[in-house]
Amino acid sequence: MYLNNHSYYSLRYGTLSLENLIGEAKAFGVPALALTDINNSMGVIDFVRMCNENSIKPIAGIEFRNDNDYLYTGLARNNTGFRELNEFVTHHNLNNEKYPGEPGLFEHAYIIYPFGYRSLASLQENEYIGVKPSEIGRLFSTEFFYDQSKLVMWNPVTFKDKPGYILHKNLRAIDNNTLISKLSLEQIAGKDEMMMPHEVFLSFYKDHPEIIRNTEKLLAECSIDFDYHNLKNRKSFTGNSYDDKILLGKLAYDGLEYRYGKNNEPAAERVRKELTIIDKLGFSAYFLITWDIIRYSMSRGFYHVGRGSGANSVVAYCLKITDVDPIDLDLYFERFLNPKRTSPPDFDIDYSWKERGDVQDYIFKRYGNKHTALLGATSTFKKNSIYRELGKVYGLPKAEIDSLLTNPMAEVNNNDITRRIHAIAELMVDFPNIRSIHAGGILISEEPITCYTALDLPPKGFPTTQWDMYVAETIGFEKFDILSQRGIGHIKECVDVVAENRRINVDVHRVADFKRDHKVKSQLKKGETIGCFYVESPAMRGLLKKLRCDNYLSLVAASSIIRPGVARSGMMREYINRFRHPDNFNYIHPVMEKQLKETYGVMVYQEDVLKICHHFAGLDMADADVLRRAMSGKSRSKKEFNQIVEKFFSNCRSYGYPDAITKEVWRQIESFAGYSFSKAHSASYAVESYQSIYLKAYFPLEFMVAVINNFGGFYQTWVYFNEAQRQGARINLPCVNHGQYKTSIIGKDVFIGFVHIANLEAKISRTISLDRDRSGTYKSLEDFVKRVQAPLDQMITLIRVGALRFTGRTKAQLLWEVHLFLGKARKVNYSGSLFNASIVNYGLPELKHEKLEDAYDEFEFLGFPVTVSYFDMLETSYRGEVFGNDLKMHVGKKVRMVGRLVTVKYVRTVKKELMHFGTFLDMHGEFFDTVHFPDSLKNHPFRGKGIYLIQGTINEEFGFSSVTVGKLAKLPLKEDPRNG
Repeated sequence: MYLNNHSYYSLRYGTLSLENLIGEAKAFGVPALALTDINNSMGVIDFVRMCNENSIKPIAGIEFRNDNDYLYTGLARNNTGFRELNEFVTHHNLNNEKYPGEPGLFEHAYIIYPFGYRSLASLQENEYIGVKPSEIGRLFSTEFFYDQSKLVMWNPVTFKDKPGYILHKNLRAIDNNTLISKLSLEQIAGKDEMMMPHEVFLSFYKDHPEIIRNTEKLLAECSIDFDYHNLKNRKSFTGNSYDDKILLGKLAYDGLEYRYGKNNEPAAERVRKELTIIDKLGFSAYFLITWDIIRYSMSRGFYHVGRGSGANSVVAYCLKITDVDPIDLDLYFERFLNPKRTSPPDFDIDYSWKERGDVQDYIFKRYGNKHTALLGATSTFKKNSIYRELGKVYGLPKAEIDSLLTNPMAEVNNNDITRRIHAIAELMVDFPNIRSIHAGGILISEEPITCYTALDLPPKGFPTTQWDMYVAETIGFEKFDILSQRGIGHIKECVDVVAENRRINVDVHRVADFKRDHKVKSQLKKGETIGCFYVESPAMRGLLKKLRCDNYLSLVAASSIIRPGVARSGMMREYINRFRHPDNFNYIHPVMEKQLKETYGVMVYQEDVLKICHHFAGLDMADADVLRRAMSGKSRSKKEFNQIVEKFFSNCRSYGYPDAITKEVWRQIESFAGYSFSKAHSASYAVESYQSIYLKAYFPLEFMVAVINNFGGFYQTWVYFNEAQRQGARINLPCVNHGQYKTSIIGKDVFIGFVHIANLEAKISRTISLDRDRSGTYKSLEDFVKRVQAPLDQMITLIRVGALRFTGRTKAQLLWEVHLFLGKARKVNYSGSLFNASIVNYGLPELKHEKLEDAYDEFEFLGFPVTVSYFDMLETSYRGEVFGNDLKMHVGKKVRMVGRLVTVKYVRTVKKELMHFGTFLDMHGEFFDTVHFPDSLKNHPFRGKGIYLIQGTINEEFGFSSVTVGKLAKLPLKEDPRNG
């Protein structure tokens, strides 16, 4: 009987989860319940399922508001009505329109207005007026006292009790960005918006039986249900499932010959097996649509990486969806698709960040906006965001909010306001906060998407579902993950730069050749991988050196064991030890030896977790996959997870395993599963890594330019310029006659792009090279000023960064002349052309100039010096006793080193103390790594960017040397001469 109920999906308004809302209804004996969240239907799919499980009749609806103004509520008579309401919301979202005061006639939905806003004569057939218990007394003075045929019982529900009302007020203050004390009545719900026992609710209307009958009649005519079992994706690519099957088979066998040659019977048998399962489970269209997307992108010359569990499929390999050979890597198809799988699989396709939008646009145009949508996501309130928002609500200054976050138990943070904030914060944890967009998911639906959800239009520019991947999974959608990453961008750009600078065409798809290339193997083994997206971090480069990694399979394993769970469990170290000494360890159990021989008894991949859960603990593959997904945060059912964990231990007891062995196996699973990669995923990363390493090995300068132009990866831009210089490049300051908007290369000369100059407007940056390409090089300062028409502040920036050095004049002369010239031009007030005055030599006296001044200019505008080494800016001439390449010769010795800080990694010890791992560059541009234990950090903490004097002991682990720091001090720079 409750026709207007808000869950917490009424963002920053409702306070009840779906479980709590339905629990209240069940406790109060409510037979039918409508979910009517504000301007959205994101909770309806789960709501209907949960109501059915609790024997409550579900009704789907939406409450419509413009900001704080409540207009009316729509209730769906059936699924068609639900679609009508979704399309109404979608139209206004996509067109950025406010809702009208009267929505017009819905054929399959009712509209209910608040009492006092509409006359009886103005109501259409499907429209009603809701009367609250508190409004019954007002009926006597209105026309509705004599004709109650359009009245229904009305008691909105927004919270459970008084604490819920207080929580609601805090949410409203956050939403309206105001102090809680300044909330107006229009911005909050009434205090009576709580559920009551069914009989009590009915008793308010005992003198108005027609209102009760109208409500019961409306409830009887409303129904909603969904099919939670069958796939909702587009059912056919060709028009019917049989033709899909035939086409997929043809494409797979064509690709089989391309990938494996003729008469490869094992591969052909694998293809036959996969095609049978794909057809049986109804996934032919899914494979064909993915193939169609790949076909389009390849026709445009876009490079892609297909990864994730989809790379377990030989059919996907034959269709060029992935470049990972599942037979070569012994990947089993069932990890991707099997009859028992509890959730739909998906393909992850990576594109360059520059090209993904084009691919998305194709998908929407090819399959239609009505049937295509980006997958939504929901960001929730977390601890820090909660305290920051509530701190503002109660008027706390930023310093006090920061204190509350960093030291909540301090005495200064123990007062009435902070205690109130703590209490509210506990209630808000994990509440939905903002609807956003999934990283790359796209849905292509058989029925219009609005059959299941209303759509938003975020800044991405494509319609987006209001619910997230978990709801999509519940209702039966498998998504297409169209992702972007900069690693692909720098591979593609490097190929283009090599073609331009060296006139060489590189085929980056010759991965099989790269795997055998001795230069690539050497590069990999030495950890020379700066700029190689997935293998460039300090931890990864260190791991490559420890493993002496020089082959594909080792790199595949390294991509997975670097993950936090393996390191935390101690199994990464164990894996390295076993890898280097394969005859010097014992398997914990024969099952581990049999199932994990390739990885020396260590769980390295997600597939290993499944194997051990299945073969060691006797879980079937479906349960094992649920366990893996739950540990990685992809399951919503804690109850199901706990049942499977109990089954794991119960089975182990029945097999007679010693408790110590069972607990150790579980410890490894628990610490690893949440962070692990699938083997196919790791293999895909390894393929891309090989492509990057090959390019860096043979075309290092062009490669680093491409990395810089894709705005790097793990490190800051200056590190990549250092690496280019380390590889033999001459780094040149931006130059208006040679440079481009992006960084460019001519032979071995690398010119820093205008895009890297701080405070230089993008329009000016682009105009410089465009005008030069059109009208020739700039002849003088006057010529440049007239043609580019840059304002004075932009000219000053260009001069100070050295971009006009082609003139042969000093910065001081150029600054003097440009001030005089532009000042004269302004006085004459030449609009548009404005530059008819001429520059004259005013006989500026010769001024003293030091290179250090240039270095400080470059620091200001580029973030790093070019004219001189950063180390030459130090007050001291001391450069340390040992350099990055010398560590191996001094293992065990206490040394002093000087290094420029590159990056710091923060970790917690088992005692929850903070320790750091540092990475530095020495004066020669060579890397070295440091370890900072808690005791050292307490007395010698990092003090931001800069160059440090480091005292410590050189240690070696598995052939990899690093410095355990005892003391650390930041070294001062020379003063800018101009400051004196």
